[in-house]
Amino acid sequence: MKKLILTYGTIAGLIVIAMFFVTFSGWLPDFKYAELLGYTTMVLAFSSIFIATNYYKKNIDDELSFKEALKIGLGITLVATVIYIVAWMIMSNTIAKDFMAEYFQSSVEQLKASDLSQEEIDAKITEMKNFQELYKNPFVKIGITFMEIFPVGLVISLISAFIFKTKK
Repeated sequence: MKKLILTYGTIAGLIVIAMFFVTFSGWLPDFKYAELLGYTTMVLAFSSIFIATNYYKKNIDDELSFKEALKIGLGITLVATVIYIVAWMIMSNTIAKDFMAEYFQSSVEQLKASDLSQEEIDAKITEMKNFQELYKNPFVKIGITFMEIFPVGLVISLISAFIFKTKK
């Protein structure tokens, strides 16, 4: 099971970091579609959980419990999550050093174009500045990066475990 988890987790991790290169290659004109692309890529990457769980059930143990299926999914999720975090920590300190400043500027422009009052805009900008300061702490950055990807893998792991468990 470990080899299966490492193999499919690595595949999922490589798929999500490939998204980084697309996002930071200049292909996307702004941040408007980056989030959609990111989460779509995560769902696509975590489809490896379905493939791995199905493979395990058909080729290794046709009596697959919910717990075992969930263990496969969560293992793949953790491997991909670690790859994602390591890749982001490297990229955010090298080729994407200005990410937070650019994201902040894009968000300010969106706020100014919205129909919010100036007081609401100012409050949101202050909140974003506080977040920008917090994000400089590597532990906060790791935690936020973890929370971007792990819940997606958790949901897909649960769905996969329900689908592939052996009914008694």
